[in-house]
Amino acid sequence: MRRIENFDLSAYNTFRMKVSCALYIEYDSIEELKGLDFSSLPQPVMSIGEGANLLFTQDFPGTVLHSAIRYIRYFDVGGDTVPVAVGAGVKFDDFIAKACGDGLWGVENLSAIPGSVGACAVQNVGAYGSEAGDVVAGVTCYDTLTHEKCSFKAEDCRFGYRDSIFKDPLLKGRYVITGVLFRLKRTFSPKLEYKGIRAALGLDENTPAPKTLTPADVRNAVIAIRAAKLPDPAIVGSAGSFFKNPVVSAAEFARISDGYTQVPHYLLEGGFIKVPAAWLIDQCGLKGFRLGGAAVHDTQPLVLINASGDARPDEILALEQKIKDSVRERFGVSLEPEVEHI
Repeated sequence: MRRIENFDLSAYNTFRMKVSCALYIEYDSIEELKGLDFSSLPQPVMSIGEGANLLFTQDFPGTVLHSAIRYIRYFDVGGDTVPVAVGAGVKFDDFIAKACGDGLWGVENLSAIPGSVGACAVQNVGAYGSEAGDVVAGVTCYDTLTHEKCSFKAEDCRFGYRDSIFKDPLLKGRYVITGVLFRLKRTFSPKLEYKGIRAALGLDENTPAPKTLTPADVRNAVIAIRAAKLPDPAIVGSAGSFFKNPVVSAAEFARISDGYTQVPHYLLEGGFIKVPAAWLIDQCGLKGFRLGGAAVHDTQPLVLINASGDARPDEILALEQKIKDSVRERFGVSLEPEVEHI
């Protein structure tokens, strides 16, 4: 176990905010967690993975827990389904690379999303028609109140759009995720509803996917799409998609569409409609807009970036507010951040 006071978190958040925490603890087992007296630690206590969905707005006065629990274990019980247990500290994309390399379907559309396996379950990360919750069978945790190992079945996790039970304000911080159980498939089952993936694979919307297509093929297509549209967090600081795509009623969508020939959208159950936040931001003329050291990415306006390399948290916050105000004034839509503010 590593314990470091006044720890620099610059390398532990993909936005690269220059902030610190009162205490940093890195652990590699549940036993080490059991040995901690959580009540004596600087408060609050927060678990992070790679800090890929966080915006630290100031120095953190409490304790940051970081998982180094890393394993990938297959449970081959025969049949189509393959359970895979993965440690919370494994990089999510490392797991995806292995699963795709082994010919297993289920996580290929989530390729190249930064973050750890534990964080993917908290956030229920999603992209290109897939979400982590689609293939998560269960989550193992350490309960900081009972000081015992516990587990949640998939249905208990209450996965929603970028949401889970682990983000519930009443439970937040209680459970430290130590591992995630996934259920992947051997059977040919690509998800190609997203036109960009089909185009990257050389398929039009009416062409059936060839049976020779592999999970690795889809993964490579997704990686190419992301590389063309999104900044590499290893080069440019960001937290990925900053805002959630708003879900509106049919009447609200009609108001948004007024004056536009075609507004991109996705039909949901109950007559609701999801509108890409990136399109709303782009229509406000904010693509590439810069405020101090922070900027809207010039090819994907859903992403805010640390353009200068040393942007301050207040500059990111000011840019966020500028975007929210502009979208609300033009479309009457209130954008909600996907990125967690700390």
